[in-house]
Amino acid sequence: MTDLFSPLSIRDTEIPNRIAVSPMCQYSCETDGLPTEWHRVHLGSRAVGGAGIVLTEATAVEPRGRITPHDLGIWSDEHARALEPITAFIREQGAVPGIQLAHAGHKASKRRPWEGNEPLVPGENEGEDEDANGWEVRSPSPEAYPFGGEPSIREMDHGDVQTVIEAFRSAARRSLEAGFEIAEIHAAHGYLLHEFLSPVTNRREDEYGGGFENRTRLLREVTRAVREVWPDERPVFVRISGTDWLEGRDADGDSRSEDDANSWTLESSVQVANQLSELGVDLLDVSSGGLHPEQAPPAGPNFQVPLAETIRAESEGELAVGAVGGITEPEQADALIRNERADLVLVGREFLRDPYFGLRAGDELEGESGEAAWPIQYRRAVR
Repeated sequence: MTDLFSPLSIRDTEIPNRIAVSPMCQYSCETDGLPTEWHRVHLGSRAVGGAGIVLTEATAVEPRGRITPHDLGIWSDEHARALEPITAFIREQGAVPGIQLAHAGHKASKRRPWEGNEPLVPGENEGEDEDANGWEVRSPSPEAYPFGGEPSIREMDHGDVQTVIEAFRSAARRSLEAGFEIAEIHAAHGYLLHEFLSPVTNRREDEYGGGFENRTRLLREVTRAVREVWPDERPVFVRISGTDWLEGRDADGDSRSEDDANSWTLESSVQVANQLSELGVDLLDVSSGGLHPEQAPPAGPNFQVPLAETIRAESEGELAVGAVGGITEPEQADALIRNERADLVLVGREFLRDPYFGLRAGDELEGESGEAAWPIQYRRAVR
């Protein structure tokens, strides 16, 4: 058996291989946040296609936490009931269903990418759908909004912060009722929790702003809330941006302590990894960027893997890490596991291009021994 197809045990959850479908927004709900047949086929076909874990797209914990009016949500029991058939089908294919719990913060209330991705002000209609209107969004510090347009932003007060924490707690409870076995907290890509983490977007002067401990407080409190309702035998993941890719943007070039950093850095991620491990997080899903238009990431295959690798090597405890970004080939994915650069590979765009990437990887890496993984209905095509 190749390393990519070795099982991974996290708490009492047995993952059949090291391949996960990365969360990828589909922007394909009606304006009620309920999943459609598109979601059922999109997620189900990747489970058929050999993924060990199938994660939903960013799923909003409250309506104003959606990126667009057409995002998936889990802020009511109706959402949980609608998602239950999807999780059941994923499990029937031998994969583990996971949900990414998210709040878009000041990147909320947008048009869909193929409709321009511009902010929608409250009451502004997205287009032909008269129910697709904008709303007032929440942010740690509204003056720090770095993108174009003029969204209506309100700085979160203490009550707003507590509302978000409870929204994550309730969403986790509903996710459990819907049949998900993994809960992932989205703290990356410039969305709300990342906005609190990074000094680029967090200019607060209360207990949720300033130094590293205060800026990470909301993520810790959300994690604690999710872990309190998530069963001990099931895993909790957190997705972070390993760096903002903004380390060199200040002209002075002065060295800074982490409490005086000018952006979220890899050093920040190692520190927060230690905090999250103590709170019962099992795996850190390491992506990067998404916070600011001046970010300067490198390009090419595996460009984010060194972030995951460093966190895996330098953090304390038993926290596993997932690598993501530019992973397109079976041998490439297998090497990441074999060389202990990551514990899990999260594949995004390649799974969009090829829903059966996991099965194809089995064929390429294990030959005829991987044939049995194909559904019996499809085996005539691979003999």
